[in-house]
Amino acid sequence: MNTILSLFPNGTAVDAHGHLTLRGQRAGALAEQFGTPLYVYDVGTIRDNINAYRRGLERYSGAAQLTYASKAFLCTALARLLSREKVGFDVASAGEIFVARQGGANPAHMHLHGNNKTTLDLTTALQSGVGQIVVDNTAELDRLAALAETFDQTVNIWLRVTPGVAVQTHHQFTVTGTADSKFGFPLDTAADVAGKLLARAQTLRLRLTGLHIHLGSHFHDARPVAAAIEKLLDVAQSLREEYGWAMQDLCPGGGWGVPYHPADPPMPAEPFVAGLVQAVENGCRRRNLPLPRLILEPGRSVVAQAGVALYTVGARKEIAGVRTYVAVDGGLADNPRPALYGAKYSALLANRAAEAAVETVAVAGPFCESGDILIQEVALPRAQPGDILAVPVAGAYQLSMSSNYNAALRPAVVFLEQDSASLVIRRETFKDLVRRDQ
Repeated sequence: MNTILSLFPNGTAVDAHGHLTLRGQRAGALAEQFGTPLYVYDVGTIRDNINAYRRGLERYSGAAQLTYASKAFLCTALARLLSREKVGFDVASAGEIFVARQGGANPAHMHLHGNNKTTLDLTTALQSGVGQIVVDNTAELDRLAALAETFDQTVNIWLRVTPGVAVQTHHQFTVTGTADSKFGFPLDTAADVAGKLLARAQTLRLRLTGLHIHLGSHFHDARPVAAAIEKLLDVAQSLREEYGWAMQDLCPGGGWGVPYHPADPPMPAEPFVAGLVQAVENGCRRRNLPLPRLILEPGRSVVAQAGVALYTVGARKEIAGVRTYVAVDGGLADNPRPALYGAKYSALLANRAAEAAVETVAVAGPFCESGDILIQEVALPRAQPGDILAVPVAGAYQLSMSSNYNAALRPAVVFLEQDSASLVIRRETFKDLVRRDQ
């Protein structure tokens, strides 16, 4: 029990009556009040995770900035929270810029990603005053240069570099820093493109201020990132020697993992950040480079543990000698990760959390796909219709990747802060399903 509780938000417990409580509130009572599927986020856990990153960055002798990878999950309430915490935003579309700004985010503290940014994305970024644009390819450079002239703006850019360094993640689709990647410039190309930009610095409205890498998502070994930082610093050194360029910003990306299952090892963020800080400082010292501003862009490791998905148990299907399926009222539409990546989760019955497990079941969703299996194997008490299933580590890459498959209604989202529960995203209605129809 203690092992699985460690996957839930900070402050999670089981009360004297065997009910799972989140910040003192029964998960089952939240499910009854707001309905299921329901996503509950603990604000205190988000703040704790931000502070862990900040403690790591305090070791850095230069300037540092924490930004949030909005793709993990974004809504106006979260944007307001992060803005109050003085966290910047890594955005990947005009839509993410819009949502973050609706929550009060300062565009100057954003940087825009994307391997095929549309004219709408770039125009929105320029008109909004987004601080940096992370350029992925030469076609984008040409379009951005033309837009900068049109808007009579000088645009700060970083080059995204694919350093040819692999990290071990849970699936090949979440590796982004190898040579065979749709993202970024290969090392040699990046150095060449940067040189051409610097040679034309007097005539271009594009101002190269930094270099960026992102090796993948959900890894738990910092050594490949340190190796990739070395490669970036080699590029920075050669550009300094040839053009006198001083790198102002260095962003080694995000992607640090979190435990999803009781068998997963702990993955504290602070030692990871400390390792990156050491790699940058030592690398700059050896090359006699001034320390750049160090920007980190975590997403999953800020919000994943803070989120809990609550579902209501419905049907059971027992296949003798094969498997027992326990069906719940959510799945593929609100959490496609198991189907896309084979992501593994655990769970418990929130209204019977103190009871011993007596069977191992597969947790299935209601959608018309055989792949709609949330959890392949989990040990539970004998689940009955009406029980509330609580799935921890549900805060990242679930709702942001959700859909209306089978005309499903996207779930409500509740934020817990101290002793209050606030509805921050209402559940969709049937009218929402046809709102855009003509």
